[in-house]
Amino acid sequence: MAKYATVKCTPTVFPAPTFDAKEDATTLKKALKGFSCDQKAIIDVLANRGIVQRIEIAEAFKTLFGKDLKKELKGGLGGNLQETALAMITPLPDFYAKELHEAISGIGTQEEVIIEILCTLSNYGVRTVAECYEKIYGNSLEKDIKGDTSGHFKRLCVSLCLGNREEDPVVDDAAAKADAEALYNAGEKLKWGTDESVFHRILVTKSYQHLRRVILEYEKLTNKDLEDSIKSEFSGDICMGLLSLVKCIRSKVDYFSERLHKSMAGLGTDDKTLIRILVSRSEIDLGDIKLAFERMYGKSLESWVSGDTSGDYKKLLLKIVGQ
Repeated sequence: MAKYATVKCTPTVFPAPTFDAKEDATTLKKALKGFSCDQKAIIDVLANRGIVQRIEIAEAFKTLFGKDLKKELKGGLGGNLQETALAMITPLPDFYAKELHEAISGIGTQEEVIIEILCTLSNYGVRTVAECYEKIYGNSLEKDIKGDTSGHFKRLCVSLCLGNREEDPVVDDAAAKADAEALYNAGEKLKWGTDESVFHRILVTKSYQHLRRVILEYEKLTNKDLEDSIKSEFSGDICMGLLSLVKCIRSKVDYFSERLHKSMAGLGTDDKTLIRILVSRSEIDLGDIKLAFERMYGKSLESWVSGDTSGDYKKLLLKIVGQ
């Protein structure tokens, strides 16, 4: 039987209790001066300020020195340290818009990135990111997704990018049971094929509170996890997308823990995913994700980050994680 973890929303990065944007901007200007920048000073400022404060620092930097802090960081830092620092001074909707644009417009589509962002944001969050996307890139998010995806996966992403999921917190047990039966009739019960439209209609439009009850009712009805049914009924990108949705419904922090583990497991590191999740969740629920990570994988998130990164990039990530 499915169990759902209590969400505490514990951050790891907090706004500085005493804060002077001009003073911090001056510190960064000194750190970026000359041929070798003071990376420690940069890390100390960025990792110990909230995102609103970091944006204020960027504005103060331009006011005081007539220079763009992002351009100065690009000139003074390199590699993944630069990417992390830039992410930390970018408003979250703009950052997500950039990540989506790169996932869509780069060589090959990064379907998992699109799903990660669209599945984990509220309706308001999705709509805000979509507005930022169109403002920055001149095309609607929906149009770009349509142009770069296909089939059932395209329909899934288009629906998600509209931000129209039901948000009623009240759960009707009879309606949840009916939806569980509808999913069973559209998949497991059919001898041939799958009625994808039923899975789409229920998993994409219904509230997460309702869907948690649907999953429980489905397991009562079939003695089978909904994820196992999806794996047997679907394949490819649509299977990945629906599985990600169900994982988010069960526990968003477990989903992010799995994404972080995948970014560091095996040969090489998916630094973009590692940076995106650590920076974007640091003032929301990264503390909860850390606990889930250790529960799921037997070692702390800090130990994985420490073993998989190096140099000042590692130091900044560990500060974000809260070590």
